[in-house]
Amino acid sequence: MKKRVWPFLVILSSLAGAAPSIRADEARVVPTLAVGAAAPDFDLPGVDGRRYSLKSFAAARVLVVVFTCNHCPTAQAYEERIQKLHDDYAAKGVALVAISPNDPKAIRLDELGYTDLSDSFEEMKIRARDKGFTFPYLYDGEAQTAANLYGPVATPHVFVFDRSRALRFVGRVDDGENPEKIKVQDTRNAIEALLEGRPVPVDKTKVFGCSIKWAEKEGWAAEAAKKWAAEEVTVSPIDVAGLTELVRNDSGKLRFINVWATWCGPCVVEFPELVAINRMYRGRAFEVVTLSADPAPLRAEVLKFLKDRQASTRNYVGDDDKGEMRKVLDPQWHGEIPHTMLVAPGGQVIYRTRGQFDPLALKKAIIGYLGRYYHSVAGK
Repeated sequence: MKKRVWPFLVILSSLAGAAPSIRADEARVVPTLAVGAAAPDFDLPGVDGRRYSLKSFAAARVLVVVFTCNHCPTAQAYEERIQKLHDDYAAKGVALVAISPNDPKAIRLDELGYTDLSDSFEEMKIRARDKGFTFPYLYDGEAQTAANLYGPVATPHVFVFDRSRALRFVGRVDDGENPEKIKVQDTRNAIEALLEGRPVPVDKTKVFGCSIKWAEKEGWAAEAAKKWAAEEVTVSPIDVAGLTELVRNDSGKLRFINVWATWCGPCVVEFPELVAINRMYRGRAFEVVTLSADPAPLRAEVLKFLKDRQASTRNYVGDDDKGEMRKVLDPQWHGEIPHTMLVAPGGQVIYRTRGQFDPLALKKAIIGYLGRYYHSVAGK
């Protein structure tokens, strides 16, 4: 396994009163709720269509509030463990609620390199369904009211309250993102102590994960979009030998190949999503290649189209022998466009779609190969 790379990760202190070390492009620091403090109330929508507040969990002996999200690779690494906490303790009177604190508009596309979903409320519903969450998953990204009261600094960040709703533990789930390397299960230890009427052995720890995407960071995301818009856009001719090399794929990267044309309605409709996918995953072992099927007289229009859509991808225009292009590029392709393929290093086609692609299905296929948590090959 290659060395872990921590994209958009901050290592932060959750100690009350401490000033976490954050980048200059981060937003303000919100003080983390102090041990012993009363649980702040909230009124938030859940992915199940209900609204939740502290009263929703009034019967619980212990309340566990976990600030987490969809997009963060560390948060994703903890999803199953958070679900297991709920499963193991629900019958013992422990209520667990997850809250997503992030403003989706404050997330840059290149912060989504380890995920198929961002942090909008609708995408939270998809993640909850995909993962089979049985605990409430609440959205705080609209006004970030709960986040401002609790003060999470990273996802995931856990707050454990006793029967009187006094904070008795704040910090990490455990001491290892990789489940095979866990030595201390801090949240589980805190829950067990409270259920048994004992003092919590360690009442606060540092946390690790992705920084909270406060609304103030929307400007930072907008600046990134301006920078991408200024990137050079080019298009080059490609012959049969070049197409053969494309699909052989000796690049070491997962290659997304899209065949399109300026006169193809579905191609035009899906193209902005193609550009977004390029910006999401190109920081990893991934690249987007576009191949225009336009005839030679329209090649100037091809370049204009690409520039208008800020397609700073690898862009080609094929020759006019469409039959040969189809045969070389993908024998299973019948000739309709758009046509999309994901080609692994060595030439194996791991995903293809005839006609307009489904963005979520395509992103799931990309992440299924690249991996969500650690650098890997073929999802291993």
